[in-house]
Amino acid sequence: MPPANGATTLSNSLDSADYDPINHLDAIFSHPSTLSSVSVTADALRTHRHDLDSDISELIDARSRSDADSVQGIQTAKAELEELFRKIENVRRRAVETERAITDMTADIKRLDGTKRNLTLSMTALKRLQMLTTAYEQLQGLGKTRQYRECAQLLQAVIQLMAHFKSYRSIDQIATLSRNVADLQRELLEQVCEDFELTFAKGEVGQRRSVLAEACLVMDALGDNARSRLITWYCNTQLREYRQVFRGNDEAGSLDNISRRYSWFKRMLKTYDDEHAAIFPASWRVNEMLANAFSEGTRDDFRGILSRSMRKVDGQSLDVNLLLSCLQETLDFEQGLERRFANDSRASTDTMSSRDDKPPAIGRAISEAFEPYLSLWVEAQDNQLSTMIPKYRQQPAKPADEDFSAQSVIPSSIELFQFYRLTLAQCAKLSTGTRLVELSKTFAKYLDAYAEQVLLYYLRDRPGNQGAPLEDVILVLNTADYCHTTCAQLDEKIKLKVDEGLRSKVDLQSQDDAFMGVASAAVRSLVRRVEQECDATWREMRNMPWGKLDSVGDQSTYVAELLRRIKAQAGEILLLLHKQQYARAFCDNLVELLSNAYLANIVQCRPISEIGAEQMLLDTYVLKKGFEELATLNSEPGTVPPTSYLKRVNQSMTKLDPLLKTLQVRTAPPEGLVQAYLIHIADTSDTNFRKLLDLKGVRKSEQASLVELFHAHRASAPATALRASNPVLASLNLQSTNLGQSLLLGSVSSSSSSTIAGIGGVPSSSGITGGGGNAGGGGGGGGAGGMNTARFDPATFGSALMSAARDGVDRLGTPAALTTTPSGGGGGGGSGAGTSLPSSSSSSSQQQQLGLGLGLLGGQSQNQHGGVAAGGVGNSGGEGNAVMGTGTNLNENLRNIGKFFRRDMTGFGGRFGRGGGGGGGGGGGEGRAVSGGGGGGTAAEEGSR
Repeated sequence: MPPANGATTLSNSLDSADYDPINHLDAIFSHPSTLSSVSVTADALRTHRHDLDSDISELIDARSRSDADSVQGIQTAKAELEELFRKIENVRRRAVETERAITDMTADIKRLDGTKRNLTLSMTALKRLQMLTTAYEQLQGLGKTRQYRECAQLLQAVIQLMAHFKSYRSIDQIATLSRNVADLQRELLEQVCEDFELTFAKGEVGQRRSVLAEACLVMDALGDNARSRLITWYCNTQLREYRQVFRGNDEAGSLDNISRRYSWFKRMLKTYDDEHAAIFPASWRVNEMLANAFSEGTRDDFRGILSRSMRKVDGQSLDVNLLLSCLQETLDFEQGLERRFANDSRASTDTMSSRDDKPPAIGRAISEAFEPYLSLWVEAQDNQLSTMIPKYRQQPAKPADEDFSAQSVIPSSIELFQFYRLTLAQCAKLSTGTRLVELSKTFAKYLDAYAEQVLLYYLRDRPGNQGAPLEDVILVLNTADYCHTTCAQLDEKIKLKVDEGLRSKVDLQSQDDAFMGVASAAVRSLVRRVEQECDATWREMRNMPWGKLDSVGDQSTYVAELLRRIKAQAGEILLLLHKQQYARAFCDNLVELLSNAYLANIVQCRPISEIGAEQMLLDTYVLKKGFEELATLNSEPGTVPPTSYLKRVNQSMTKLDPLLKTLQVRTAPPEGLVQAYLIHIADTSDTNFRKLLDLKGVRKSEQASLVELFHAHRASAPATALRASNPVLASLNLQSTNLGQSLLLGSVSSSSSSTIAGIGGVPSSSGITGGGGNAGGGGGGGGAGGMNTARFDPATFGSALMSAARDGVDRLGTPAALTTTPSGGGGGGGSGAGTSLPSSSSSSSQQQQLGLGLGLLGGQSQNQHGGVAAGGVGNSGGEGNAVMGTGTNLNENLRNIGKFFRRDMTGFGGRFGRGGGGGGGGGGGEGRAVSGGGGGGTAAEEGSR
């Protein structure tokens, strides 16, 4: 390897950071042939080391020279800094010396300035003292000669000059002068008051008007106390005659002569304007002070008169008309004074435009004496309203000389709210305090009475098993909606007028809800009309041999007639519902009722064969499609029903599918039926499984083996896949009554627990009978009046069979018309109604009641045991006497129903018409009342929300 290359390689390797000599040597002498260059390599290393030593020495020398220069620079800077400090100290010393020299030079000047200032203050004080002494002497002379204008000017100057000598009162001469000035002020005050008294006593006001006006300037200069004393004396002097004439028990002071009081004061004000206004400065507002004094005295007089009138022992109470007349005249008088003394007229009590930045000049200084006695006026309004409600009840819903309109309301409602408006305006002028709150409570009382005793009265059934006329029902619905809207406006208006601290005591929300409850009852009444049209077609369905069908057709014969009747009646009703929310509520209620009725009739058609169940499933699909068209019956062709309505129809009808699909499965092999039950019904209830077997017509002797097989398969099924009980089957009652009749109790499923509760209620019936339709009574406080069923009694089987034959049974166990009795009649009214079956002791007469479930009025229907049914509106035996029922429960039921309806209206579109409340809530709950055949059964509520 040449030496040059070796030296270069050596240099490059030694410069690396991770240098390894062994590796370096191995790289240089990688072959034995390279050992010959060892000496060359060693020389190169020595040369390189020598070069490094030279470079290091040079760097050390350069660093040493640099450090020495730095030290020298620091020492130079320290020396310069010390020099700077010496210069600063020298400058400070010179400044102190200069200041001392200047102070010595100006000391005499400062002493001269202080002397000048003191001389100026002394001269000013002596000059003011001279002015005060001169003004005091002049004031004494002017006061004696009654030159009041000059006195007023000098008095102001004296008072201002005395203010400068407050700090000098320790000087005897100044203190004496101050006492003399105070004595002179008192003398002037007494002198002016004496001049006023003598002048008014002698009647020389006209001659000495200018002197008295100048004297008022002196009183103004004397200050507020002197001015108040003179004004008080003037007011007392002017009102002395008034108090002598009208105060006490004299005839002139009675309420009958209240106008004389105000006339007297108006003459007094005229006298003031003509003779005395020029005396007093306008800024004193003496006329306003005089009015306030008159008002306060008159108020005290009225309080005493009213108090004595209320304590009379002759039995005569205070005349309300006289009280109102006096109060109105007082208000007019106060408003006249307000307009006189205020820059702008007093704001009307009917508006909220009163100015808050300026208090009223007079206010209600007199009228507040009447405030405690306005309760008599409120009682008078209560008495008047109590006579109006019975009169409204006797009036027809539509006057005979007027044509019916789908948007009309009952005229009495307009008249009632017109009366409310006028009464409220009058009361707001009389009082905006506690009495207005009492009036609002009176309004609430008779709004409840109007809803209960008038509107619901129009919904009663008529004699001859006839429901309320369609036009009357529409008018009631429109009126309830109108009252609901106007009631909210009335509540807002009262709160605007009443005092702010009492607004929380005004609440008409309950009445607002009550009118919504009436609207709910009206919609259910419309649904009832459609239900009655379907009785014949349901009878046709029950007459079909469902247990013997051998093939499935397109649809059953009754389906087309059923849909035709429903659409015809529903179309007529929908034409009269001008508000979309009520049309939608009607459709939702109707669909829910029809689906429940269909299920009830399926139960009555047992036994049902597999082919029969398949036919029913097909009929269900056709009915569902027909029900979907209800919402658009009167719309343009091609109009699509709302999605929420289609969902509602689908939900109501598809709940039947699991039952019908399970009924299609044959009992052989039995494992197939059990597996179908677990798949479709999907519950673990033995009772429900037995109900299914009863519907299929399986004999009792064969059911035991199927139940054991059901137990085995149920045990092997996943626990999460099965529920405890299917609500549809759980709601079915298959207990035989009158030769095997079966009806549906309450609601048919938990998914329909709000059955027709979009308006706060449940269907007016749960099962459809062969003849006169279903009846319902109020079932306890808020639950649906369920069906009044009786147990099957073998001892009466023969008599029941003969009775059924006499009554014209068209199907074994299904009478032509069911005897209906109210279930829980007087219990406060449920929100729905049910069908009651006759027991063995039931009367043979057939009755039918509209299940308004409002515990209310109408003709009192009485069963054979003498029990009065107050739960619904009876149509049997004439109208009878309308009764108010159990007032408090009725109010609560109406309000709860209205709350459901209000909730549905605010959420309209998705679930409008769907609600449901607890069985005791009134409105939306489902109840079942069971009795043995007497009037008014016990209510066993099964409410579900």
